[in-house]
Amino acid sequence: MRLDVVTIFPEYLEPLNVSLVGKARARGRLDVHVHDLRDWTYDRHNTVDDTPYGGGPGMVMKTEPWGEALDAALADGYEKGARGPVMVVPTPSGRPFTQELAAELSERPWLIFAPARYEGIDRRVMDEYATRMPVYEVSIGDYVLAGGEAAVLVVTEAVARLLPGVLGNAESHRDDSFAPGGMADLLEGPVYTKPPLWRGRDIPEVLLSGHHGKIARWRRDEAFRRTAQNRPDLIERCEASAFDKKDREILSVLGWKPSPDGRFWRRPEVVEE
Repeated sequence: MRLDVVTIFPEYLEPLNVSLVGKARARGRLDVHVHDLRDWTYDRHNTVDDTPYGGGPGMVMKTEPWGEALDAALADGYEKGARGPVMVVPTPSGRPFTQELAAELSERPWLIFAPARYEGIDRRVMDEYATRMPVYEVSIGDYVLAGGEAAVLVVTEAVARLLPGVLGNAESHRDDSFAPGGMADLLEGPVYTKPPLWRGRDIPEVLLSGHHGKIARWRRDEAFRRTAQNRPDLIERCEASAFDKKDREILSVLGWKPSPDGRFWRRPEVVEE
């Protein structure tokens, strides 16, 4: 996979040299190119922004430097054999970035990130490049950052760990929170390691049993407990048919029951408690 990032703060992307992403680069799984947007400015102040049309506070990133920078990144990629570019624009007004979307992006051979600063990038830039490639406007949460570079790091790490050969154990992400399949709408439960006793606290006995079926059931039950406590909205949006008999039993214990429309809602008395 090739990654291009156009930014006014190239140094912000230094974490791409460490941890799993850094190792993926060293192994040739990721080809990362970071570009300084100011290289495509031509005034002595290297101006990348201007006042917004229609008035209002803040500044808007200009079309000209973005257009030239993106054209240069595309030309370089095509020259080196890259194909199938996708533009990713981190923005609070984008679609939520989810594990499902991370998996979708991990199937793409070439991602071009356009992290904005100030009030954002002139809308015409996204409209222009949407005629050349898919443009994903994504949000990593319901909050606003000073710029999109932190979001680039988040998206890159979520995507990179799904690439073949990046994780030490290829099965590691199968039981992640939100992983496709049985964990699609659940949070991963608690995990434990050695020693078995620490400061008077032991680990659940089932994890020492060696009974894989019981361990798997315990882990799924704990996933339901954590999801019900921290993200009940995930259960509320599920079809009841997605849960087996044991799933329904633990949901009942946790205070949930199926509604007439086939979904789950929480019992009123449990909500009050």
